[in-house]
Amino acid sequence: MIEAARHVVETAEDMHALGVELGSRLAAGDLVVLTGPLGAGKTTLTRGIGEGLGVRGPVQSPTFVIARTHPSLVGGAPLVHVDAYRLGDPREFDDLDLDLDRSVVVVEWGRDVVATVADEWIDIEIERPTGGADDQESETVAPAGSDSVDAVDADVADEPRVVVVTAGRALPRG
Repeated sequence: MIEAARHVVETAEDMHALGVELGSRLAAGDLVVLTGPLGAGKTTLTRGIGEGLGVRGPVQSPTFVIARTHPSLVGGAPLVHVDAYRLGDPREFDDLDLDLDRSVVVVEWGRDVVATVADEWIDIEIERPTGGADDQESETVAPAGSDSVDAVDADVADEPRVVVVTAGRALPRG
């Protein structure tokens, strides 16, 4: 299991390296929820997780397809990378019919949806500096002409971030 920690990440390469470290410690059945604004580095972290797991790439944002599966190249668990941003209702997450037991599942924007399918998960919050109106707008829309929010990561790749890893738990039902 991943321990609770707070990391200061200076560059996109450092974010990727943190992902590699995390990925090397994840196993089938692990569910990871990534939260943070556009451009925070969620996809960069997930690329590193994929490398640490030894999966086939490239790991790209699943924004428009909602979920991508990356099979293992080393006989381990596949990586299922989900972007829950476009799900209209938390119950739609369950409709994706993901193999949570035999995969490592990383869900961007998933804090509100994973509680419908799991009691516990690894919660990763990525904070990046924000400032003026330009920063606030970049958090809500991808740049014109981009086909993915990956382009936003490149715009702010080397601003320091704080990555907080904790255990997530669903609220008691009923």
